[in-house]
Amino acid sequence: MRLDWQTFTLELAHPFRIAHGTSLTRTAVFVDLEGGLGEAAVVPYHGESVEAVTAYLEAVRERLADAPDTLQGRLERLPAEGSRAARAAVEMALFDLWGRALDAPLWRLFGLDPRRVPPTSFTVAMGAPEEMANLARAGAMPVLKLKVGSEDDLARLEAVRAARPDARIRVDANGGWTPETAHRLLPELLRLGVEFLEQPLPPEDRAAYAELRGRGLPLFADEPIKTVRDVVDWAPYVDGVVVKLAKSGGIAPARAQIETARALGLEVMLGCMVETRLAVGAAAHLAPLADHADLDGPLLIKNDPFTGLDYDGARLRLPAGPGLGVRPRT
Repeated sequence: MRLDWQTFTLELAHPFRIAHGTSLTRTAVFVDLEGGLGEAAVVPYHGESVEAVTAYLEAVRERLADAPDTLQGRLERLPAEGSRAARAAVEMALFDLWGRALDAPLWRLFGLDPRRVPPTSFTVAMGAPEEMANLARAGAMPVLKLKVGSEDDLARLEAVRAARPDARIRVDANGGWTPETAHRLLPELLRLGVEFLEQPLPPEDRAAYAELRGRGLPLFADEPIKTVRDVVDWAPYVDGVVVKLAKSGGIAPARAQIETARALGLEVMLGCMVETRLAVGAAAHLAPLADHADLDGPLLIKNDPFTGLDYDGARLRLPAGPGLGVRPRT
């Protein structure tokens, strides 16, 4: 099968600061597999690099050369080791080809109802309190996810709540708090009406999560959730998990994680990296299965080269075209 790819620099609408650092741009690798499209998000703090993505794609090119002419047969040829983001990109392309061959969008082939897609949150990157308040006010989105994880977090939360008393607010520390900080701020988050707290502590400190859980604010795990086994292992410590295609390795692994989380009584938020409509559109086909959505990647980018996934405020309108339903802008 013909497999091509290109590296692309995503220009961000605003500086994107989280506990792991600040970005003005992000890197994506776009995949074209016989006309099926996919996207690999190159996120260094997830261990991804252009070199790792390229190495995986080179291996895939060889393994798909004589693969069976079926979706399942091709999926079984994908290497189990290596870049998860690259695997996700190739898998997106394979599902895109499958849907195009059947002339139907993936959500329809999966038997899902697009009316059940939850509203997406809009991410407000970490910054000075007034800067975050201005971004929250300007966006006027009903659901906000605030990035925190350093000094002055309480001032940031207070400023955003004052600017948007009507908003639903979620908080994501990207593992940037200590247990002491988390216990100190938890009553303040409850007072400010925060819905849930995402990855407050480093992933390796599960005992601290056990101490924090059950104190009135649901906890979600994000960074450590990459496999079904991770969902099972984290179930005793959190109330929900964040599932992302780039971490999971694609649509099918992400769906397996969602189903496992459901079986264990966990809530699910379907998320994304800073990605274009291509990768976020692929994830959106699974959104009817989630309790919460954080699929705002295209809203954070100035130069998204794809079309097909539309936003009506916080509502996602799932692609209507066959396969992923996402195409390059012309």
